Amino acid sequence: MKKKLYLLLLVFVLIFTFTGCSNTSNVQESSKTAQTHKANDSMRQQANTEGNNQTSVSGKLTVSFIDVGQGDSELIQTPSGKTMLIDAGIPEMGSKVADYIKNRGVSRIDVLVATHPHNDHIGGIPAVISNFDIGKFYIPKVTTNTKAFENVLIAAKNKGISINVAKAGVTLDLGSDIKAEMIAPNSLHYDKLNNYSAVIKITYKNTSFLFTGDAEGESEQEMLNKNYDLKADVLKVGHHGSRTASTLPFLKAVSPKYAVISCGKNNDYGHPHKVTMGKLKNAGITVYRTDECGTIVAVSDGNNINFNVNPGDYKYGSQY
Repeated sequence: MKKKLYLLLLVFVLIFTFTGCSNTSNVQESSKTAQTHKANDSMRQQANTEGNNQTSVSGKLTVSFIDVGQGDSELIQTPSGKTMLIDAGIPEMGSKVADYIKNRGVSRIDVLVATHPHNDHIGGIPAVISNFDIGKFYIPKVTTNTKAFENVLIAAKNKGISINVAKAGVTLDLGSDIKAEMIAPNSLHYDKLNNYSAVIKITYKNTSFLFTGDAEGESEQEMLNKNYDLKADVLKVGHHGSRTASTLPFLKAVSPKYAVISCGKNNDYGHPHKVTMGKLKNAGITVYRTDECGTIVAVSDGNNINFNVNPGDYKYGSQY
């Protein structure tokens, strides 16, 4: 009982150390629970193989959509050598993500972003924090009472890492040749935790990537209302291809050539949903899926983007 009380108090103390943070909202995590996946020896072996087989980042922007099953994790390596990690899957995937990053020759994460405090996005972050030197760390201004969230805060505290608020208008330093900015969240309160997701656009010369976390229709509409330049060549599809994201107006504004869906094979949620895949197919957008392709690596020279795997398909997991 005393231990639980201590952890609870620690969470609140840590929350008020957020840079620029005050009156932090407290949201009970929804009933969404990510499927449990075991990061066993075969996964670590897969991570080693993936890391060693990828293209050099020299002079190019390299984005790895790491296969973490039903979850999200993206590693960005810039031409100047700076790195950013967005999410790290569930706790059991933490070691796989860390192994993959190490095998990419990375020892420092210049920017670490937890898009929102759902287990399948932040669960592996403590493992990343313990294995790497971390520059700036960003989390949206919202809390949950989950063990996964507590573990993230404790890991940051143990390494003396300050936590910055992820919100629209934040500029990320990934080198002079890269423009990186957050364009969501745009409000202080949402009913759904997914809409607190940090959305990040990265531009390298004539190519661009948009990472949307689990942002749903409400957040997408806010970005449209703000008249952000949403156009991107590669869209990390929101909420694992759920029908709650990728509204038609948002997809039209982004108008991507390629879409990447991070989801687990035969996952419990039926992701990606039929309606989302229909929109992508009708728009002629080439789709890459981690449940079909494994880890997906996109390399941009500033004009063209190449992938390490063949495209997936438009099959869906449920009738929604």
